[in-house]
Amino acid sequence: MSFSTVIQQVRDCTLCQHHLPLGARPVVQAHPSARILIAGQAPGRKVHARGIPFADASGERLREWMGISPEVFYDASKIAILPMGFCYPGTGKSGDLPPRPECAPTWRAPLLAGLPNIQLTLALGQYAQAYHFDGKRLPVSDRVADWQAHWPKLLAMPHPSPRNNLWLRRHPWFEEQVIPRLRQRVAEVLAG
Repeated sequence: MSFSTVIQQVRDCTLCQHHLPLGARPVVQAHPSARILIAGQAPGRKVHARGIPFADASGERLREWMGISPEVFYDASKIAILPMGFCYPGTGKSGDLPPRPECAPTWRAPLLAGLPNIQLTLALGQYAQAYHFDGKRLPVSDRVADWQAHWPKLLAMPHPSPRNNLWLRRHPWFEEQVIPRLRQRVAEVLAG
């Protein structure tokens, strides 16, 4: 099956629609030539409404961390954006609900198989980190603190959401040490 067929099937997916408060609207960005993969959690309410990944304050911070413009960020031939859940899962007591459990087992393997040029994966948050590391959910702080373990191919990161401002204040080393290395690596990968 071609990659474009898989992407179209993902965009047409309604597998868990009856669990979604706003209905199914898968939000993905991918092209076989992409070199960087952003593995997030699931779209938020604003992203669901716009249908554009990271079209919110989290995206602004993520682009700043990566040191790239929106034009580069939204170029699917350079950057693939595949959250663990493709649709907005709803809101819980302390923020958005986790990604729907049907999504990753159904779609992740065929999508990743169609991205042979990925040289850097950014795993944002515990669900993406568990999938892309070892299947275990560890505290994000522990995984991020061990950032050099899989560098320069895989980087665990806190989610860039404004909800994580307190985490960033408590862990200033992340923006002081990790972000400059991330920007350098992103520039190298995009330069080819």
